[in-house]
Amino acid sequence: MITYTKRDIIRRVAEEMDEPMVQADPWVNAVLVALRETMMDADPTCRIELRDFGVFEVKKTKAKPKARNPRTNEEIYVPAHRKTHFKPSKLLKEFLKQPLDEEEVEEMED
Repeated sequence: MITYTKRDIIRRVAEEMDEPMVQADPWVNAVLVALRETMMDADPTCRIELRDFGVFEVKKTKAKPKARNPRTNEEIYVPAHRKTHFKPSKLLKEFLKQPLDEEEVEEMED
């Protein structure tokens, strides 16, 4: 599995905009900070819709008074909290639904 970092995204944006990475770095950082702060400011929920990419949502979860620790089988209380959810756009979903080539399946098995 390939892991991409923020630096890889910055490099890609720089190539797309035909600018040096030094100039693309603040742009990517500004977008990521804006997304993070919008989600953190959610009171208590929010929805960030990015056309042709997807939707980020902050959702509330219910408290679970009788949750169970699977390791010790002890009953614990889990308070209500918030979680993030991502739903890909139609464009992204359609691309991900395409069948893999045989070579790609073999690489995944190795």
